[in-house]
Amino acid sequence: MNRSLRLALGALIGAAGGFAFYYFIGCRTGSCPITGNPIISSGYGALMGVLLLFPSSPKKRASTGSE
Repeated sequence: MNRSLRLALGALIGAAGGFAFYYFIGCRTGSCPITGNPIISSGYGALMGVLLLFPSSPKKRASTGSE
């Protein structure tokens, strides 16, 4: 899967999760900065989804020392 598709998928899943959090658990009074607004909650969820699926650089193998 290429990088842009993976990031878009993470953003979409995260936004859906953020909206679901707003809808089912969110702040009823509207005074909470993240969960009181569906747009902000969805945006925050999208950001978390992108960060979760952001491709990391491959780790280098440690040398065994038996040269």
